[in-house]
Amino acid sequence: MKTVDFTAMKDGTEEEYLFLKPLENEHVSHTGDRVLRELRLQQEETLPGYKISRLEHGLQAATRALNEGADIDWVVGALLHDIGDGLAPQNHDRFAAEILRPYMREEVVWTVEHHASFQMYYYAHHYGWNQHEREKYRDSIYFQSCADFCERWDQSSFDPAYPTKNLDFFVPMVKEVFARKAHDPAVQQKGIVKGVPPLMAAAE
Repeated sequence: MKTVDFTAMKDGTEEEYLFLKPLENEHVSHTGDRVLRELRLQQEETLPGYKISRLEHGLQAATRALNEGADIDWVVGALLHDIGDGLAPQNHDRFAAEILRPYMREEVVWTVEHHASFQMYYYAHHYGWNQHEREKYRDSIYFQSCADFCERWDQSSFDPAYPTKNLDFFVPMVKEVFARKAHDPAVQQKGIVKGVPPLMAAAE
């Protein structure tokens, strides 16, 4: 069998779906490669006006996280937090979070999902917007994690002079994360993970 016969999914047979399953598994196994491909596009297809590209911003944020002793989830989360800028500029934070959600713990995914609201603290007042948009999330256990992520690694990562690691350095980390079993409860653990250098401690 080279292709299925059905043209509507409801007409597919068990044999056809069993044929498709390993093909889908193979496709899923290359998720990390496709993420990296999209990330590379951010070097040229970038927001104008900044001193560095969106790719360089992600690389710098990831380098800062790495330099502070963050674990792989934080480092890859920092690298990919703006990966939605090209395809979903109006909700890039949630777009990025959905890419990461099957493969990372809840704390990091929540931070990526809400970082745009927290970033408004630094600039929204210049547009007459609500600078304190993040306060609506004050009751979340991840509020401080997201605030620290933005303060330490996001809003500060627009510096062309900062010694930043290149993408090749982070490729093995990205591939490791996306090689994890998707939706594994042991990976998607809830709560603040102990044993990881707290972001708050770095700011003190």
